[in-house]
Amino acid sequence: MATPIVMPQMGESIAEGTIVRWIKKVGDQVERDEPLFEITTDKVDAEIPAPAAGVLSEIKVKEGETVAVNTVVGTIGQVGEAPAPEAPVVAPAPSRSPAPAPPKVRPTNGRQQRSSPLVRRIAHDNNVDIAQISGSGIGGRVTKHDILEFLGTGPRAAGVGDVTPEARSPKPEGRIDIQPLSPMRRKIAEHMVLSRRTSAHVHTVFHVDFSHVERIRRERKEDYLKHGAHLTYMGFIAKAVVDALRRHPILNASLDGDKVLLKKDVNLGIAVALETGLIVPVVANADEKNLLGLSRAIADVAERARAKQLKPEEVHGGTFTITNPGHSGAQFGMPIINQPQVAILGVGTIEKRPVVIEDAIAIRTMAYLTLGFDHRLVDGAVADEFMSEVKKQIETFDVNQV
Repeated sequence: MATPIVMPQMGESIAEGTIVRWIKKVGDQVERDEPLFEITTDKVDAEIPAPAAGVLSEIKVKEGETVAVNTVVGTIGQVGEAPAPEAPVVAPAPSRSPAPAPPKVRPTNGRQQRSSPLVRRIAHDNNVDIAQISGSGIGGRVTKHDILEFLGTGPRAAGVGDVTPEARSPKPEGRIDIQPLSPMRRKIAEHMVLSRRTSAHVHTVFHVDFSHVERIRRERKEDYLKHGAHLTYMGFIAKAVVDALRRHPILNASLDGDKVLLKKDVNLGIAVALETGLIVPVVANADEKNLLGLSRAIADVAERARAKQLKPEEVHGGTFTITNPGHSGAQFGMPIINQPQVAILGVGTIEKRPVVIEDAIAIRTMAYLTLGFDHRLVDGAVADEFMSEVKKQIETFDVNQV
């Protein structure tokens, strides 16, 4: 019996994915959970495993094509079954959740504009007639990139409609290399612009003393290595964050229209930098783990993210995110909230600095921690109380709990 291969949903806000390459070709025998094809979204690059053992009998979506989640992209047949002929382009299937009714679309050049459920939802929310937009996809399909440009989040100005390539950007002068955005980079850009348009971003910055943590790391380093874990600063920060989130659940929530969704679990997103962009794997139920468990889990998802070995559920359901611009030396950053979350913590570089301690100059291991929060839901006083607790726990960590 044939088994359909579908485009997975790599994150709750992800509506589509792009097939970067097929690792197997039609006629190849595959084992269950063996890497089958590679995709990219605005959250992750990942190798997708085969849903069953058999023979790759059909590829319906070719490399470079973007389709909606749950679209059938290929088929696995039984061993000995003749492979199906390669199909031409297949229109994306609808996603699991029903999209709102699309706006009325008038024919363009004698035909109706094609678009994905996500594009129709954006058009509906912004009262846009899709027929006004010139589609850049196959067969004139209006893509998410097209409608975002039309709305003014890309190079085109809202209401202008189609723009010739010459008018979109100045002619290159001198020696310039022009390269297209990678699928992952383009999707990150779209996601970040949408986040800025959605949330009322506010940031608060705290200067935190890590000298106590540094002493603990030196004293307990060997003990943790025996248990297969590195005692990193990130482990201490994550533990302080999840403990503070228990007492400030509004920072672990999300907004759905006029409803506040208070999440009972703390699923901690850890931003991981790749050569091609940034992805955010999730440590599920982080509030149930001790420092050792958090350290192991963070190292594990980061390593597999770089190896493109994350599973769909590991980039799904995050409730709070930590990002670390200080890894490259930044003093602090102003991070953009990872939708649909309402807060994100940015960690600046951790280094020795002169500080005033009881009217004397002292050398301490210090860092700036920045909380970005959605002011639609989180007040500044609540955000500062949360950060005060994170700061206090880092500076006075109980050695007996390490």
